[in-house]
Amino acid sequence: MMRFYIMTLFPEMVMGGLNTSIIGRAKGKGLLSIEAVNIRDYAFNKHNSVDDYPYGGGAGMLMQAEPVYQAYEAVREKIRGIEECKRPEGRKAQNEGKRLRVVYLSPQGRTFNQKMAEEFSTEKELVLLCGHYEGIDERVLEEIVTDYVSVGDYVLTGGELPAMILVDAIARLVPGVLHNDVSAEFESFQDNLLEYPQYSRPEVWHEKSVPKVLLSGHHANVEKWRRRQSVLRTARLRPDLLQKAELTKEERELAESVTDTYKIDT
Repeated sequence: MMRFYIMTLFPEMVMGGLNTSIIGRAKGKGLLSIEAVNIRDYAFNKHNSVDDYPYGGGAGMLMQAEPVYQAYEAVREKIRGIEECKRPEGRKAQNEGKRLRVVYLSPQGRTFNQKMAEEFSTEKELVLLCGHYEGIDERVLEEIVTDYVSVGDYVLTGGELPAMILVDAIARLVPGVLHNDVSAEFESFQDNLLEYPQYSRPEVWHEKSVPKVLLSGHHANVEKWRRRQSVLRTARLRPDLLQKAELTKEERELAESVTDTYKIDT
C-alpha cells in the first residue's frame, strides 16, 4: 500500500475529488491510503488562524511556520506508529533515519512529468504540502521540504488542485490500481511518445470508419500501425518530446517530415 498525506487548509476539497473513480476504488480495496491533514487543526491561537502579515510589507498574507511544522510532525508520528505496529518485536525499522519525502506544490518547482510520477510511485509514503495566500514562511520550507514541484507556468489560488493531479498520476502506477496493469505502460508519454488514436464500436460513425488494420486481427500489423501513429501524433502535437524518444532511422525521418510540414516561421 502507498500512503499519501496531503497537508492543506481545505481537506474537504481534495478528499471530495480523490474519493471517486479509479482512485476511490483503489482506496476501498486497500491499495492506497489518502489522508488530508488540516493544517488549521495545529493553529496556536484562539481564532484558529494560520496566517499573518509578511515582514517587510507586501500584499496578502503568509502561512505561518509553526502550524505547518506541527502538522508535519503529526504525520511523522503517525507513520512511525504504523511502522512500529508492522515491525516484529526487537527488529529495527528498515527505513529508520530515512528522510520523509515532502513535496511542496509551488510554481517555483520543477515541472511535473511522467518520469517524476514514476519516481514518486516508488515511495511508501508521500507528503504533499499545499500552500495558500501568498505562500508559506520560508523557514519551515527549508526544514521539511525535499521537493519543489509545479504543475505548470501559471498561478493558482492554492496547492490543492496540483496535489490532486500528483496523487492521480502517481497512484495509477501503483500495482493493482488500474484494472489492467499493462495499460499504465502504454499510455501517453511512454517512451516519450504520445498515445496512438483509439476506436470503439460502432465500426462506422458519422461516415467515419475505423482503420481497417484494427479490424484485421493481425496483431503485428496493429502494433506497427499504432507505433507509427504515436510517432506522427507526437511530431504534430508535441515535437519537443521527440528529442528524448528512442526512434529508428525510419521513424526519425517520418517525424522530421511531419515537423517540417507543421513548422511555423517566427
